[in-house]
Amino acid sequence: MEYFLHGIRNYAVFSGRARRKEYWMFALFQALIGIVILLADSLLGISFGENYDFGILHSLYSLALFIPGLAVSVRRLHDVGKSGWFMFIILIPLVGVIWLLVLDCTEGTRGDNQYGPDPKAVPEFAY
Repeated sequence: MEYFLHGIRNYAVFSGRARRKEYWMFALFQALIGIVILLADSLLGISFGENYDFGILHSLYSLALFIPGLAVSVRRLHDVGKSGWFMFIILIPLVGVIWLLVLDCTEGTRGDNQYGPDPKAVPEFAY
């Protein structure tokens, strides 16, 4: 949960680097909380209409976490030595999603790189 809150506190920080653990824990808690909110929408019957699967609460939650999710993704790309603009690789059908997933699972570069110090060398949440 600390990694999720760390991502929220660094709402729009696109500089620096994010370890794999920070990225995946943020993604895990974002998904779990999203499922709970989706269930709450379903139970409360709050939606945009009969033809929509997503309710108002889930839509607001997704909108609120769009920028922090993008920021942690860019910091994760920085950790493997790629620019944040490399996120657009996802626009290539099928191959782009797989390539981005591989990069997200790849260990970051050891030592400092052009995007900042190695997050494994810095005490957690000190960066």
